[in-house]
Amino acid sequence: MKLYNSVGPNPQVVRMFMAERGIEIPMEDIDIMAGENRTGAYLQKNPAGQLPALELDDGTLVTEITAICEYLDETQPGDRLMGDTAVARAQNRRWARWVDLQIIEPLTTGFRAAEGLPMFNDRMRCLPGAADGLKACAQDGLAFLDQQMVDGRQYIAGDTFGLADIMLFCFVAFGNQVGQPLNPDLKHIGAWYARISERPSVSA
Repeated sequence: MKLYNSVGPNPQVVRMFMAERGIEIPMEDIDIMAGENRTGAYLQKNPAGQLPALELDDGTLVTEITAICEYLDETQPGDRLMGDTAVARAQNRRWARWVDLQIIEPLTTGFRAAEGLPMFNDRMRCLPGAADGLKACAQDGLAFLDQQMVDGRQYIAGDTFGLADIMLFCFVAFGNQVGQPLNPDLKHIGAWYARISERPSVSA
């Protein structure tokens, strides 16, 4: 297998997941800043131009960070991060999906419409007029999640570290860098973020 890698929070999610699972895969870096992911060679493999992408031994390409992580979790030896029961996997998928839709999507779309507009304006449809509202939606999602963690849970999906934690951590860290910092009033998320920051996998 080979992982097509780049800068940015999406590839970091997969690298952090792999580090937590002890999975090592050869990587090929794609320069998204220079638009290498939008050129012929890479587009022939992945017409959407997305990163990361996992190329299997038979040439099959797997894209989307949740799909990549779930595939690796199911096929590689070791303790699974997605859980060993149907209930545990459902809870992991539930919260990963919620984090993706309610926080990651508005955060990243808001970034592309504002600070990231010079880079993305010629690559995809951007919504400059919606930037402030999108960023506010991401903050609303974080505030809702902060209230859910009043129950004392240590991780997003409960008492077990999982994919939702990795996804949220990588994108909160990204938000901190691009003008969407974590609200210090969100004490439960703040404590969670501090705990996750101590994991060795964050440097992957």
